[in-house]
Amino acid sequence: MFEEECMPAPANADARRIYDLERSRVFHSWSAQGKLDPLVFTGAEGSYLIDGDGNRLLDFSSQLVYTNIGHQHPKVVAAIAEQAAKLCTIAPQHANEARATAADLICQVAPEGFNRVFFTNGGADAVEHAIRMARVYTGRYKTLSTYRSYHGGTALTINLTGDVRRWGNDYGSEGTTHFFGPFQYRSQFGSQTQEEESERALAHLQSVIEFEGPGAFAAIILESVPGTVGIMPPPPGYLQGVRELCDQHGIVMILDEVMAGFGRTGKWFALDNYGVTPDLITFAKGVNSGYVPLGGVIVSDKILERFLEQPYPGGLTYSGHPLACAASVATITAMHDEKIVENAELIGTDVFGPGLAALAEKHDIIGDVRGLGVFWAVELVKDRATKEPLAPYGGSSPEMGAINARARQNGLLLFMNYNRFHLVPPCNISIDDAKRGLDILDDALSAV
Repeated sequence: MFEEECMPAPANADARRIYDLERSRVFHSWSAQGKLDPLVFTGAEGSYLIDGDGNRLLDFSSQLVYTNIGHQHPKVVAAIAEQAAKLCTIAPQHANEARATAADLICQVAPEGFNRVFFTNGGADAVEHAIRMARVYTGRYKTLSTYRSYHGGTALTINLTGDVRRWGNDYGSEGTTHFFGPFQYRSQFGSQTQEEESERALAHLQSVIEFEGPGAFAAIILESVPGTVGIMPPPPGYLQGVRELCDQHGIVMILDEVMAGFGRTGKWFALDNYGVTPDLITFAKGVNSGYVPLGGVIVSDKILERFLEQPYPGGLTYSGHPLACAASVATITAMHDEKIVENAELIGTDVFGPGLAALAEKHDIIGDVRGLGVFWAVELVKDRATKEPLAPYGGSSPEMGAINARARQNGLLLFMNYNRFHLVPPCNISIDDAKRGLDILDDALSAV
């Protein structure tokens, strides 16, 4: 009835050359190399991508959820060029204007009491260093993270991760302990309300800590709003409850804002939606829209105190790279000047919220919609009563492939993950383009 998604190779000769070269020379992540079928893109602007055959696709994926300021923003492109002409690179032990200014701007939008930034090359090593800071700070080793989570692809961060990508990499050697976080739609606790889900999830976490040994844990790390695994905003009171457990047991609280930060949820950080203050914050992606790789840890004054006299045993060759930091300065400045964070909140409340609710009323295949700002998930099911997913955990299905292919045929690039589509366009997407994307999704759902 349905055909598996398989897009034809580009017809354009130059794009076909790129496609063939990519297939023959590039080793792709998370993929069986013999089954690759990559899309070729040759250009982009704003919320749109241009493929190898010249087709314009509305980007509802923000690539891997990082082009928060859209593609080819002229102010960011100009800042990178200006920095390249002045100082392309400098070793991290030396001061430079781009890094100092980027750190200042990041601290200005961080919660009160966060006044230092440790720069990394991306999100995975930001998480890695946050855990290392917590271990040095506490003198403990073990960590806690949820089953539905993604924290990166290094040896430590893939073990912190709680989805299927961990399975082939987990040798039980990284000191990680997993627990169930709140997710009422597929509750592990039989909850009927958000309040019950929060209370029962916290009681579960308390039990895990008690049975594992409270004095063993250096850190708890949570995505403020879990992203790749399903965009599941936590219920009211949950993050505050985790904060209290951390204080009770002397555990460092780390909030992972790599995907959810810098405007994605309609706030500068997703944690701003919940009134909670962790000890360390990790970031990457949206800090400069991924134009040049950059990540980091925002360090609270509490943790900083330990390292004023004691050296931190870690660093990176490209920490605070000038080109990346110049892109960050331009990105954050444009976000302020153009009210991009406010636009993300508006799209969430006025377009995606009501628009997805209407699609859920229309299509029985939609089991749940959830999200904030420009950070939404549409969960598809075979049966609403049983909540049987339209694709299995860790896999796909012909139906999902058919929906994705039809949307792409009509000019919409979606983020597909198992039985879900994540609607995660740039934070500065226009109202008209956001509505257009929902219309294309409506058509694709109707087709199957």
